[in-house]
Amino acid sequence: MKFDLHTHSTASDGRCTPSQLVDKAIKNNVDFLAITDHDTTNGIDEALKYSANKNIKIIPGIELSTVHNKESIHVLGYFKDESYKMDTLQSFLQELKESRINRAKKIIENLKNYFNIEISYEDIKDNYIIARPHIAKAIIKRGYNYTFNEIFEKFISKDSPAYVENKNITLEDGIKILKKHNAIVSLAHPCLIKKSNVEELIKNYDFDCIEAYYSIHSEYDTAKYINLGRKFNKLLTCGSDFHGIENDSKHSDLGSIIMNSTKAKEFLDALYK
Repeated sequence: MKFDLHTHSTASDGRCTPSQLVDKAIKNNVDFLAITDHDTTNGIDEALKYSANKNIKIIPGIELSTVHNKESIHVLGYFKDESYKMDTLQSFLQELKESRINRAKKIIENLKNYFNIEISYEDIKDNYIIARPHIAKAIIKRGYNYTFNEIFEKFISKDSPAYVENKNITLEDGIKILKKHNAIVSLAHPCLIKKSNVEELIKNYDFDCIEAYYSIHSEYDTAKYINLGRKFNKLLTCGSDFHGIENDSKHSDLGSIIMNSTKAKEFLDALYK
């Protein structure tokens, strides 16, 4: 069995539509594909419908952005059923999206008032999650003679009068809302966590799994996280973090990350029990 439990479609920041993602997975001989777009489940139904008569199993998922210890911690959720469609979850995700839109509009207003830099919400509205990097790119595209880093340092850093605080979801709350909607939760790409102790996260928070097999993990990283999973009796997950970007050095090709077959079966048993 071949798995990919961490992928992105055009529902968030991927380049492939959900249907194209399914085709790519089939071409790469993937048996189980999880659609885990950032903070949205909008791509799942298209993938399920398109794959209905194809030789592949789609796992409904999400990659939820949370904050812990002043850094971003991503939580992968794998839904056991159609609970991802529940109004309570969809309302939560919509509120999150709207708060980011309102924040962006306020930063744009502040940039004009404090620095006489004028961009429009129309310049950034097509991004699935609107964040400061999109605002910086829009400023450059408008012809202002600043580098990306200069814009961050001078105009949209946390010390700038144009800055607006983001609405953050705590790690604990993020895990709770996914479990409330019948999801198995995994700590995503632990190698990217810098300010927090991964072992303490696994020990102290209600994770079911850890993404031990990941696109940029070294052999040492993989072994370390496998052992951490064993120590705390956690399931393991694997993911390419595929975004459909050519020559992507930060992520891998779809289905390229191989997970131990015994561990894969343990994950499926937990998901479908």
